[in-house]
Amino acid sequence: MRQSINYDDLVRPDAVHGSVYTDPDIFADELQRIYAKGWVYVGHESEIPNTGDFKRSTIGTQPIILCRDKQNKLQVLFNRCRHRAATVCQEDCGNANRFRCEYHGWTYDLHGTLTGIPYEDGYNNLDKSQLALSKPACLEFYRGFIFASIPEPKISLQQSLGKPTMDQIDYFCDLSPCGEVLVQAGSAKLVYNGSWKLQMENSIDGYHPNFTHQSFFKTITRMTGAKIDTFNGDSIAGVRALGQGNTHIDYAAYNHVSQRKDARLHGLKSTSWGRKYYDDMVAAHGQKRAEDVIVVGGTHMNIFPNLVVLGQQVRTIRPIRPDRTEVELAPALLKDVPDELNTMRIRQFEQFYSPHGGGIHDDIEMFNRVQEGVQCTMDPWLIFQRGLHREEQLPDGTVRGQVTDETSQRAMWQHWLKVMQEND
Repeated sequence: MRQSINYDDLVRPDAVHGSVYTDPDIFADELQRIYAKGWVYVGHESEIPNTGDFKRSTIGTQPIILCRDKQNKLQVLFNRCRHRAATVCQEDCGNANRFRCEYHGWTYDLHGTLTGIPYEDGYNNLDKSQLALSKPACLEFYRGFIFASIPEPKISLQQSLGKPTMDQIDYFCDLSPCGEVLVQAGSAKLVYNGSWKLQMENSIDGYHPNFTHQSFFKTITRMTGAKIDTFNGDSIAGVRALGQGNTHIDYAAYNHVSQRKDARLHGLKSTSWGRKYYDDMVAAHGQKRAEDVIVVGGTHMNIFPNLVVLGQQVRTIRPIRPDRTEVELAPALLKDVPDELNTMRIRQFEQFYSPHGGGIHDDIEMFNRVQEGVQCTMDPWLIFQRGLHREEQLPDGTVRGQVTDETSQRAMWQHWLKVMQEND
């Protein structure tokens, strides 16, 4: 029997207890309180553009199918036959007219309606209309990103995201002149032996890159002559808590330093395709907004609990067990831009994040080491104290720290604590 957990004993303003990464009861609580009750990212509209397109995903550990029905309406269906619970869709993605359970042949249409039962005369007054595939209560969208809530949500998606978070999504999407990204270039998947929260912490951690990715940075410097100083202790880059557990690494001020801004815009306009892209952006957004978006370069953000929008990718975090997590990393291309720009985005993704890239494996190694280290209970607290004394609250209500500070992690953990303490 699961024991009652006092979460106040596990999360301090500047530290968390190691058991939050390992305790099976806490993991079970997370699935119920975070994933089964709040807004969870399930996919992007561009992944299933046509009637019959589908993609498998999860809400927490619960398998779902994201698909387009015959009316081209988006559906999210639980991937569980209503007969004996076998999954009805096995392929990661594709196009289908129906979903058929291979155990006993029960068949469902793209809306989830039960349309066929073999040897149906063996049932007495079975009401097929009551046996459709189950669905979350609510779906909402923002700029193509699809979120689901299993019960009727307490707050809307826009309230859950908040304006600062939506502004960051806007930066990501407005890199396209028409304001659309396309998550259609495949994906890479990785699995590590650790808590899902390690990836959430790491994605907005500006303290680790100079150390964890030291070899990668040295290689870039050797090849290009460019020294990467973004993550130094005196960098003007920052980290920011956006509210609702959403956080990001803030490169805006760093990238807007005059020589960096001028170099980026001059370099872009020095090629024919870059000049066309710049002109299209100005025509679509106006010069001020276009140059701001181009110079900032998108975003680097977590949306609690399972979405990372980072550089040129969309990253989905899927908890499996307390000590097992799957992460899907999908390149995000820009609609209506020159091919050269999207080719560059793919190459940048491959350079660091692909299976043969030079960076993501460093992070996975660290997750495995942390999960091993928290087995030691002699000193159970993990310290998130860095920069606590120098945080500043901005006029929009967000909280900012220097890029190596742990402002983002503290905000994530305080929101986690709040959600885990909410009454049913």
